[in-house]
Amino acid sequence: MSRPQERASAALLLLAILTHISLHGILLLPPVVLLLLHSTGPASSLGQTSEYPASRSALKLLAQYSGYTALLACVSTMVCGDWKWLERTWGAFLFLPDLTPNPGLWWYFFTEMFDHFRPFFLVAFSMHPLTYLIPVCTKFKHDPLYAAFILQGVVATFKPYPTLADPGLFIVMFSLFPEVFPYLRHPIVTILLHMHAALLLPLFHSLWLSQGTGNANFYYATTLVFGLAMAATVMDAVWAGLRIGFGGKPSGWDMVQT
Repeated sequence: MSRPQERASAALLLLAILTHISLHGILLLPPVVLLLLHSTGPASSLGQTSEYPASRSALKLLAQYSGYTALLACVSTMVCGDWKWLERTWGAFLFLPDLTPNPGLWWYFFTEMFDHFRPFFLVAFSMHPLTYLIPVCTKFKHDPLYAAFILQGVVATFKPYPTLADPGLFIVMFSLFPEVFPYLRHPIVTILLHMHAALLLPLFHSLWLSQGTGNANFYYATTLVFGLAMAATVMDAVWAGLRIGFGGKPSGWDMVQT
């Protein structure tokens, strides 16, 4: 097997493992496939609009990913002895059986909701991240690595059970694109929002669940700040990725968004 094929196989295997652990990892499949099809490799090409020739068939890569996913599913079934692991892993992301307070945006909303509305909003919340997939991959088709970066931010924002690794991975991926730093619109405000959430989330969690001196509204308000910080970071990254294609601003002119 050649070195490019080895890299593609390793990337698809790791993505299958990620999807096996967290169902939202499947959102990264289109940009990863596009990245493997581009001959430039995993390098940023923001500001370039030329297309790169495909080095492998997309169908072959999708089939390889499907094979890895099926293999992991079979191994899990053999270990567990039945298919109940699907309900307890992927089903947890789709049906939200555990409403334990967490930094996500789902738990409080579904705690306060009437049961007969629950199926509709489960579908709406689960499908919402998919609406970003085609626009992001289409707009950043010349730089699939940046598309994967944006979609990772979307996953970290709307995941029902987020962990520190989700926003952490998105934020550290900014270092892969130093060329967008001058084009960020509100970096100071975004950083302050993240600091606010990072300080108050553990504080209000402890006051409410450990000491009993707070309530759910304080904690959920901080999770909304966390969601706002992530949304602001994603929008800032999208703006910077689009803005860099125009180059420097000519003297006497201003750039406006239409």
